[in-house]
Amino acid sequence: MPASPRFLLALALVTTTLSARAENWPHWRGDHGNGISLTAQPPTEWSNTKNVKWKVAVPGLGSSSPVIWGDQVFVTSAVGSSELAFKLFCFDRETGELRWERTAVTAKPHEGTHSTNGFASASPCTDGEHVYTHFGSRGLHCYTMDGELKWSRDFGDMATRNTFGEGSSPTLAGDKILVPWDHEGPSALFALDKHTGEIRWKADRDEPTNWATPLVIEVNGKRQVIMNGENHAAAYDLETGEEIWRCGGQTQRPVASPVFADGIVYIGSGFRGSFLGAFRPDGQGDIEGSAKVVWTVDRDTPDIASLLLSDGRLYFHKAKTGILSCFDAATGKPHFGPERIPGVNNVYASPIAAGGHVYLTDRSGTTTVIKDANQLEVVATNSVGETVDATPAPVDDELFIRGEKHLFCISE
Repeated sequence: MPASPRFLLALALVTTTLSARAENWPHWRGDHGNGISLTAQPPTEWSNTKNVKWKVAVPGLGSSSPVIWGDQVFVTSAVGSSELAFKLFCFDRETGELRWERTAVTAKPHEGTHSTNGFASASPCTDGEHVYTHFGSRGLHCYTMDGELKWSRDFGDMATRNTFGEGSSPTLAGDKILVPWDHEGPSALFALDKHTGEIRWKADRDEPTNWATPLVIEVNGKRQVIMNGENHAAAYDLETGEEIWRCGGQTQRPVASPVFADGIVYIGSGFRGSFLGAFRPDGQGDIEGSAKVVWTVDRDTPDIASLLLSDGRLYFHKAKTGILSCFDAATGKPHFGPERIPGVNNVYASPIAAGGHVYLTDRSGTTTVIKDANQLEVVATNSVGETVDATPAPVDDELFIRGEKHLFCISE
């Protein structure tokens, strides 16, 4: 019997919906940690009303970035004044309606934070079965996608440099979740069983406060965990936690996270100095001064915003400014820059790439869109009308922007 027209219409609607929701953004730097989406085609023009599919208030303060899985959008926040409720929110991707919220812990912070930082700066991550939220000194918490708490792990209290606050995000890798713990006390990198929260290994680190997030790469069939650091950039064996290689040269209190492609890892920092290096990660021990260091630069390197690596092009801001450079990632030779980007003056959010464009977000809430190309070409300048410190998340034909007060879904 042939299918009825009503059945065929329903099937077409389901198929269209599924194809339009083909991608996730499970980590603040995307699937591979480079800040790019290979499939998303988000808008290039918007305002606080134009091309806004929905806009929802997020209580409290937080500069953590949104992560998206299927029809769910997750963000964190610290709500309150002296005593804070550390919360995870789940919003419906289609409507922006709040599906659920959970308070991981209620506590008074043991130390202060920088005036531009809050107490919910680490971004959550998800594998589609669980969502993990990290509040630093207030612990790591694992929830089901429906909001059921599965486990929590308390690592103690951090002592950050100059009480600038916390902010390194965890990273999922296979059956492990990696938690960076660099501060003014005993520093370490932890690998936990993502199902139980049990510590698989702990790598002690001779490092002061560091706000970078781990990057997991594969080298000759084995996975490494790449970490930035003031004393050394370093790589660890994902299975054992043993250090594989290290290289000096970074600047004070690094924040920018590494990127990796085509057998080269790129690590930079830009506070009280400038350094950006391209490294072959197949070395052993101290590789400084060896052929494993492909190229380095010592000016105009990024401070808070991380590097962006897209189609062989390496984009980065100078310190915290809107001045942008674009290098050939293989050679370290500039395609353009340093160039001042209109509307972008002070950046905390990291650049992202999607649909042939690069999105550069200023703390004022302005995002300037340029072509993802060897020449600088400004496409549009947009604003959501409030402070934005979080990195936007491109998924399919949408862009999710977490502002100081609201979460925006940008879509044509």
